[in-house]
Amino acid sequence: INGERLLPIGTLYDPFIARGLDALNYACYQDARFMVVATPSGITLAGEGGAHQSIAEPLIGMAQDGLASFEPAFVDELSAIMNWSFSYMQKNGQGEDDSFVARSDAKPVSTFADRAPERTWLRDETGGSVYLRLSTRPIEQIPREMTPDLRADIVDGGYWLRKPGPNAQVVVAYTGAIAPEAIAAVGMMAEDRRDIGLLAVTSADRLNAGWSAAQRARERGLVHARSHIERLLADVPPHCGIVSVVDGHPATLAWLGAVEGHRTRALGVEHFGQTGSLAELYRHYGIDSNAIIAAAQAIAPGRPMRYLKAMP
Repeated sequence: INGERLLPIGTLYDPFIARGLDALNYACYQDARFMVVATPSGITLAGEGGAHQSIAEPLIGMAQDGLASFEPAFVDELSAIMNWSFSYMQKNGQGEDDSFVARSDAKPVSTFADRAPERTWLRDETGGSVYLRLSTRPIEQIPREMTPDLRADIVDGGYWLRKPGPNAQVVVAYTGAIAPEAIAAVGMMAEDRRDIGLLAVTSADRLNAGWSAAQRARERGLVHARSHIERLLADVPPHCGIVSVVDGHPATLAWLGAVEGHRTRALGVEHFGQTGSLAELYRHYGIDSNAIIAAAQAIAPGRPMRYLKAMP
C-alpha cells in the first residue's frame, strides 16, 4: 500500500461516538478524511439498555463541522450515499477530486456530485468526512429503480417516498430505522386524512445546512436561492401539519416546520432507554405507528382516526 491513497473506514457502536468526540472534533478541524460507520442506532438496540442506546448522536452529526452525517433506512440509499462519500472524502477544496488528478482518463464516481453548489447551497466542493448512522434492524427493502434524480435527492438529504397531494392534511417525515413504523402509520391514516405525504430524510444534517446556507444567500441579495428542503416542501399546503419521527432526539427534525411555517409535532427519544422488546420500547417512548397516528390526529384535526389506539 506504499504510495497509495487510503480511505479510512471505522466502525463502532453509535453511542460510542460521544466517547471519541474530542478526537472526532480535532480530526475534522484538521481536515482529516474518513468514514465512520456507527451501528446500531438508538433504542432500536432494544435488548441492551440505556448504556448502549444513543440519543444525542444525530444532533452531534448535524453540529459537527467538516462532517457530513447520514441516516439511511434502505440499502439502495446506503449504496448511493457511499458512492458519493468516497468522492466527497477526496475533494481538494478547489471543486476537484484529488483521486482523478493523476489520470486524465479517470471518470468521477457519480454524475451529480459536482453540480453547481447553487443546487443545494452546500459546500460540497471543499470535501470532508462522513458519518453513517445505521442499524442492525432488518427492514423490508423497496424494489425500485435508482434513477439519477432519486440518487441526487438521497445524497442531498431527502425525497418523497409518497408525495403529498394538493389537499394534504398531514405529512410524516422520518429518518433511519424507524421507517417501517412511519410507512405503516401513513398507510393506516390514509383512510381518514387526505393526500398524506411521507418524507424520507436520509440526512437531516445536509437538509438543515442547505436551508441555512440558502437563507444566508437570500440575505446577501441572491433572492432566488432555494435549498433542497425548501423545494421539497414548496407544494405542501400551509394548513398541512408535519409529524417527524426519529430514533434519537426529536430536535433532529423538529426544525422542519420552520421552513415553510407548517405546524409540527416532533417525536423522538429524550431519556435513557430501557431494556425490552423493540415494540415495547417504541411504544414506551412514543415513536411507534400508534404514536405517529396520535400526533397526526392532534395537529390535523378531523374525524377520529379509526386505527388510533388509546395511548398508555
